This record gives sequence, structure tokens and C-alpha cells, in this order.
Amino acid sequence: RTIREADALLSYTRTKEDRDGAGRPITRWGGRTTLHPITGEQVPDLTDQMLVLRPVGGQQAPWPEADFIVGNPPFVAGKDLRAELGSGYAEALWAAYPKVPQSADLAMFFWWRAAEVVRARKIRRFGFITSNSIRQVFCRRVIAAAMDGAKPLHLAFAIPDHPWAQGSGTAAVRIAMTVAAAGVGTGRLLTVTREDTGLIPDVELIERDGMLNSDLTVGASPDTARPLKASSLICSPGVKLHGAGFIVSPATARALGLGRLSGLEKHIRPYLNGRDMTGRSRGMMVIDLNGLTEAEVRQRFPAVFQHLLLHVKPERDQNPRPTYRDTWWIFGEPRRDFRPALAGLPRYIATVETAKHRLFVFQPAAVLPDNMLVCVATGDAFHLGVLSSRQHVAWALAAGGDLENRPRYNKTQCFDPFPFPAATPAQTAEIAALAEELDALRKHRMAAHPHLTLTGLYNVLAAIRAGQPLTPAERDVFDAGHVEVLRHLHDRLDAAVAAAYGWPADLPAAAIVEKVVALNRERVAEEAAGLVRWLRPEYQAPGEAAQVGRREQLAMPVEPDAALPTWPKKPDAQYVALRAALARAGRAGPADLARQFRGVRPAKLAPMLEVLAAMGQAREAGGGRYVA
Repeated sequence: RTIREADALLSYTRTKEDRDGAGRPITRWGGRTTLHPITGEQVPDLTDQMLVLRPVGGQQAPWPEADFIVGNPPFVAGKDLRAELGSGYAEALWAAYPKVPQSADLAMFFWWRAAEVVRARKIRRFGFITSNSIRQVFCRRVIAAAMDGAKPLHLAFAIPDHPWAQGSGTAAVRIAMTVAAAGVGTGRLLTVTREDTGLIPDVELIERDGMLNSDLTVGASPDTARPLKASSLICSPGVKLHGAGFIVSPATARALGLGRLSGLEKHIRPYLNGRDMTGRSRGMMVIDLNGLTEAEVRQRFPAVFQHLLLHVKPERDQNPRPTYRDTWWIFGEPRRDFRPALAGLPRYIATVETAKHRLFVFQPAAVLPDNMLVCVATGDAFHLGVLSSRQHVAWALAAGGDLENRPRYNKTQCFDPFPFPAATPAQTAEIAALAEELDALRKHRMAAHPHLTLTGLYNVLAAIRAGQPLTPAERDVFDAGHVEVLRHLHDRLDAAVAAAYGWPADLPAAAIVEKVVALNRERVAEEAAGLVRWLRPEYQAPGEAAQVGRREQLAMPVEPDAALPTWPKKPDAQYVALRAALARAGRAGPADLARQFRGVRPAKLAPMLEVLAAMGQAREAGGGRYVA
């Protein structure tokens, strides 16, 4: 990870000192820390400053002529490029390679550059060893972009996930291997099926031939799925602090005034990160001052203000982003746009972004989630059941990629394009009941046995499904956690969700992915025609309910009126209009709704309302009436 390695990507005539608006040299913290005289904590040493150097005339570095390019380009995560290579170099690199996402790791700049040379047919092929993070979303976008266009390339060979040997033994990293050639073509995909670690890993692989996708798979590609309006606005990562000093123990929270100062309970809240959720919660709290000015914090909660002055501000003062430095008392990413989705909910669904097992759990609304939790703003157990099902987990594993050997749940790839089933009321009720029982079982067993964790429960469940004998410690978890009941509930939930989709219950994972991709394509077309199967219509589409406003005397006969809208001719538009009318009415039957249009009779609307109810877009309210 040296500048010399990175210089293979960027050439420049010289470097110059970066200066601010007043002409003063810009410096950055060099990384040395010192003890704070009051807190005794390690804080940035302000005397350790480095000049920020900016390359002049930065452009893509020339590469020598060759027939093949083979290499193991250096890995630096996208989030670390500034720190590793300097702000000036990172910005010059991004400017020279505008088609590579800034969040992609450094190796992908090498990959893109080699791909451009292949696409221009200046070399025959290239082959790289990279981290297996090449299958993560931002890296896959680089590969997908290179495979598209007027001069595409294709993957001729790939191993998505392979152990890495480094001298004395196997390092705790995983690698991927890719070979690319010009044009459209097929390739060989090798997948590790067994491995024994040691000085030299012993692996067994299986081979498949076909068109290789950007996520290093063969078959239907999750990358072809498009985000759905139905899933919009209700999924987001949790807050990103950018300051460990925001986290406090309950005792510290009380010392700062929690329980004594009115209003402080809104700003010191229970806090949950990934380890808290999959392991045992630490019971920590977090200072959340979103919406308050610096003066309001200082005047209303002076003890909290002093705490942050000592424990957060020294770190934030060294942050290169002006907004992080200037609003140091507020989280770096407070998720202001997502907070309204959580307002008024008693609970929400959370999953850990990077984890061994893909688990979804209800969390109380009072708990503030960490950035490593992906949250879905719904308290509906039907949604929890579908997300917890084998059908969604198979999709998430294929769409999300992984970090080393831990699957990642990327909101954009895993949640936004995922089509929920159009379940009947009976199917919805069954899935919701099973999900409630599953969530309650796990929480009850963990509350009764402090040594149990979610990871531990699902480690044992995975061992049982694999037919492995249990160790004494695993047998203890099996008994205390009621893991056989856990398996039974998951099996029933998987079957119920499969029935709601109308799919066989025993579909292999690859077939599930193909069906999800196909259903996503259907839903995209539906939404283009105006039919959106909102997950939370009252939050996601309030405009539909407020377009006209409810008629005060809807149940009274209304004479035909030229001002009333004409009943649409196209079936898709009819369903959209009917659902909007039902949202305006609040609670209505076919006759009530027919009065909102010219040219339609109640007998036409009665079966259409039944269809909306079957799709989950309406609910029976008794007496032949429905609500949206």
C-alpha cells in the first residue's frame, strides 16, 4: 500500500501544497495521539500535522505494451483512500477515473484500467487476484460497466471465493480470481466446495460453463433487478456516529442528567450495534442531538455539552469534512431523511449489514440503531416473516456479496429490488403469526439463558441442517435455545412464504434467484403502468390519499357530475384509480366508490375490490366495505 504502487494508476508533473481560501497551507493530522490532560484518554496530537499535497496535471498513467496483464493489485478500501494516499492524491485519482465509483477499493481502479485496454483490443486478456470484496456492490458496478457498451468484454474465468495462503499459513482473508477478454463470450466459473486450511490450503472445486455475471455467478444475475417503488423510503442503515464519545453507559447518562432534566430522555437513547444484536447487548446508550443547535445544547444540557467538548470535539476537529467539523455535536450521518419513516412506529425490523447468518429481528422504536444495522421501518410481522424466509435469504446472499466469509446485506441491492409476495389475507395472517412466534421464541430463550446469542443459536441450527454431530457446548445451546423448535418454525415459515409466491417449497437457491429476478421484472412493468404494491402505503404514498380528500357525504346518492373523473378504459389504470378512490374514502363499498366516477357500476367494482384485497392493497372492513 505505497504511493509507488498507486503511481501505476496516476501520473503527474509535480505536487503542490494545497491551500485554503486565505492562501494558508492546508494540513491534516498525521495520526499521532496524546493523553488528554482532563479525561486521560488518547486524543489526536494537534502538533502532528502533515501538509496536504495535491498532484498537478494528474492523468491516467501510461502502461507499457503487452499481450497479457497479470497481477495482484494493492487493496485499499474506498473509505480509506484519503487516509492511506492523502486527500490530494485521492481526489486526483477520482478525477482521472470518473467512471470508477469513489467507494470502490483501489484494486478496482487497476481492474477498470486493464478492462479499458482489453476493450480497445490492445492486449489479449488480463487476470487479477483481488480480495473477494470484488463481489460487493460498488466493485460489481465496475465490472458490469466494463461488460456493457459498444465494446464489451466478458469474464473468461472466475473463482469468486478462495482461501489465501501467505507464507507461514492461511491468512484470515479471502480472495477472488478473474480473467477478462474482449467481446461477448462464455467463461468458466470455479466454485470451492471443500477446503482444508494449513500451510497450503487444500481445496476442491466444481466447474460450470456459461455467461459469467458481474457478481461472478452463472445464470440469472441479481444485478439486472431494478429498485421498486413499493420498497422505497422505508429502508436505511442506522446512524453513523463519527465520534465514540457519543456512546455512554447508563450510569454516565444518569450523571449527565437523564431522569432529572426534562426532555433529555429524547436525546439519550438505548443504542444497538451489530455485536449487540447478534451477541449480547452491552446495554449502552447514545447521545443523539439531531435537530438541536449548538447553543440549544449548551443552554439546555450543559453537562452533555461539556461531555461532548471533551470526548467528541477533539476527534471531529481533525475530520477533513467541513460539515463534520462544524456540526461536531451531531452524528456524522444522523439519517434525517429516514427518521420520519420510524416516527410513530412501536417497533422496526433490523438486520446486521455484515454477519455470518442473515437474521431479521424486531427492535423497539426507542432503540437507536448503529450504521452497521440495516433497518426496515415497518412493524408488520408479515414483512418480518418474508424477510426471514429462505426465499429472501437466498436472494440476499446472491445479491449482497460478502466481506471475507461474511455475507453483506446491501440495502440498494438486497431490499430495494426485492418483490414481496402478493399474499392472500389468509396467507398474510399465517406468515405474520409464524414470524411473531419466531421473534418471541428467540427473545424469550435469550432472556432466560444469558449465555445464548443469536449467532450461537443459528450456528447450532446450521450444524443440525448439515447433519453434523453436536459438541457438548452445542448440545447445551440446542437444549436451552429450543433450536429444534426454531428449525420447525423456520421450515413452516419457508413453506408459507413459498405458497404465497406460488413457488415449490424445495426450490434450490439458484432457482429462487431466477424467480426473484423474473418477478422483479414483472413488478417494474406493473409500476410503470401505475400499479404499485406499497409495503406501507400510508407512509410511502400519502399523496394518493390526499389528492381529492374524502367526501363528507360519500354514502349519499350523487347525481352524475361533469366534474367527476371518467372511469379509465385500461385495466391497469382502473385498479390504480380504484385504490386511490378507496384511500380517499377511508372505508367504502362498491356503491360508495362508484359514485366517485362517471361511467362505472358497483357490480364492476365488487370483484376488483376482492382482487385488491388478495394483493394486500386493501383490507376487508366488514359489511361489504374495504379500507386501503
